[in-house]
Amino acid sequence: MKFKKVTTGIAAVGIAFSLAACSGAGGRGSDTPASGSAAADANKGALVGVAMPTKTSSRWISDGDEVQKDLEAAGYKVDLEYANDSIPTQVQQVGNMITKGAKVLIIASVDGTALTDQLEAAAKKGVKVIAYDRLINGSPNVDYYTTFDNYKVGVQQATSLLTGLGLLDADGNKTDEKGPFNIELFAGSPDDNNATFFFNGAMATLKPYIDDKTLVVGSGQTAFNQVATLRWDPATAKARMQNLIAKSYSGGKKVDGVLSPYDGISIGIISALTGAGYDSKTGSGSKPLPIITGQDAELPSVKSIVAGAQYSTIYKDTRKLAVQAAKMADDILTGQQVETNDTKSYNNKVKVVPSYLFQSTIVTKDNYEDVLIKGGYYKQSQL
Repeated sequence: MKFKKVTTGIAAVGIAFSLAACSGAGGRGSDTPASGSAAADANKGALVGVAMPTKTSSRWISDGDEVQKDLEAAGYKVDLEYANDSIPTQVQQVGNMITKGAKVLIIASVDGTALTDQLEAAAKKGVKVIAYDRLINGSPNVDYYTTFDNYKVGVQQATSLLTGLGLLDADGNKTDEKGPFNIELFAGSPDDNNATFFFNGAMATLKPYIDDKTLVVGSGQTAFNQVATLRWDPATAKARMQNLIAKSYSGGKKVDGVLSPYDGISIGIISALTGAGYDSKTGSGSKPLPIITGQDAELPSVKSIVAGAQYSTIYKDTRKLAVQAAKMADDILTGQQVETNDTKSYNNKVKVVPSYLFQSTIVTKDNYEDVLIKGGYYKQSQL
């Protein structure tokens, strides 16, 4: 069973598809397929290894389930494993997949630099590797990558922060608001290649406002290594926010905005702020919660947005990502040419990895129904 080209329509998500080979408008990977029919016959019912980083995020559970569903619908066997954010566990899991005879590996890495030996072993056996949402660095044996436009995600996070503070209007135009506003910056895990893309996109957007003092980083911490959050851990983010409040926001000074790169981190930040007397309710004497961004449209954070606590999240329809990863694996195993739409952006420090990128959407209380409910990502009853 073949996969149709992924489209923006939700109907394309999670179903098995026509036998016609896929032709795309975006550009192509560099591999030239061998005989398609011979490859399809040889790899019928092949094993595909799917390595996901953790079950602590609902997002990764959903990703794993969707990839497995799409691959099995196409007739492949699937070995799906979660590493519980443990590098040694994922190293062992990937090694076991190779030993079991997996023909393709789809990997969302815990640490993008820790799988070099396993990928070398895979290459020696002719096993192709697809990096899933997190680029695997330092290895020539990463064949394809599928993700979202991660620099743009950072731009969107910063833009939503500026909009929430009233510095930009709904159309992205500057307003008459002058500030100044006190903000703090958080970034993702330093071992995740995406984290720097998010942060760089956000900082390119915020820098003019920081330079002219419209935005003031109260702690003075603006470098990636100062604001990174190892393993994207909410508890780590909460502890850092508590420390920032204690050291930089005494004597009546308040936090007006927080750049958060991920919903789990946002939940930790909100917990620290509410513990310090901030409240989502407004009124006389209240200290309102800051404008807080996020990413992944995880259900707890969407509920938080609806309740008026978190301001925004970046919605990435991971159903499309799962379909594309499964389609890439199917194209490899059936000898078809693998579709990509970006061959310049993602250098893993050894090679530029041919990639397929999707676009993301800013979600706030104003548009969550149109984007998430009407789009079929959640049901209203879940919220």
